Amino acid sequence: MINQVIKIWDNTGYKPQEDELEPTLTTYVLDYSPEMAHMKKRPAVLICPGGAYIRTSDREAEPVAMKFAAEGFHTFILRYRTAPSKHPSPLLDVSRAMWIIRENAEKWNVDPDRIAVCGYSAGGHLTASLGVFWHEDWISEKIGMPKGINKPNALILNYPVITSGEYAHRGSFDNLLGRDASREKLESMSLELHVNKLTPPTFLWHTFDDEAVPVENSLMFANALRKQGVPFELHIYPEGRHGLSLCLYETAGQGDPEDWINDHDATWFGLCVEWLRKYIFC
Repeated sequence: MINQVIKIWDNTGYKPQEDELEPTLTTYVLDYSPEMAHMKKRPAVLICPGGAYIRTSDREAEPVAMKFAAEGFHTFILRYRTAPSKHPSPLLDVSRAMWIIRENAEKWNVDPDRIAVCGYSAGGHLTASLGVFWHEDWISEKIGMPKGINKPNALILNYPVITSGEYAHRGSFDNLLGRDASREKLESMSLELHVNKLTPPTFLWHTFDDEAVPVENSLMFANALRKQGVPFELHIYPEGRHGLSLCLYETAGQGDPEDWINDHDATWFGLCVEWLRKYIFC
């Protein structure tokens, strides 16, 4: 396995501000064996952990990468810029991460046409932002990127922050845009308003009683995908707190581990892998 931490803006013309967090990309690139020649070019998953745009959660990072790696995917974890950094810094970071993966696709045996981006909560907002804005000229122009190299082939949205409206997770938008953000600015990052025909196929899951990020966030994004004719798979589980990650003991957070374990909700992962293999990366 190639396991390294890459400072994503090193040796580029674009530099983060001095007071900003250094964004990194951690690689988990599986070894090639001629005994499995059919796996020479593997699909990949880029993971964007959540954390309300003020941090990136460890619970939604390496454990998820290892789970996808066990299913035969190369995996990558992006530690993107968070508050006090503001938009568009995180979006530029995830675009740069995709650029790095694709420019190293031959060396790392990545299939450049089978790269999914997987995001949790605010990381889901970042993932969905890439999904709806990847083709915007200003992104490639700002960082000197070949246009389209940042395109995700699929989105995996885990209890994502989507809307800045009635059902918003206010903390995420305060951290991303500032507490004094105008209505126009908030709507510019309310992603259900920006889904288009170039948005990739999407897998979403949420819980009905999520008290932090209401389930309406996933419903609104799915409805927007439907209106644009973009394929999606949506699962709404009847119960479960926000931030469940893999819903397993291994990813339990603070407090009673039982609060973070839900065998039924944990089925999302198997369903997601099946969706990728059967409908997206087939």
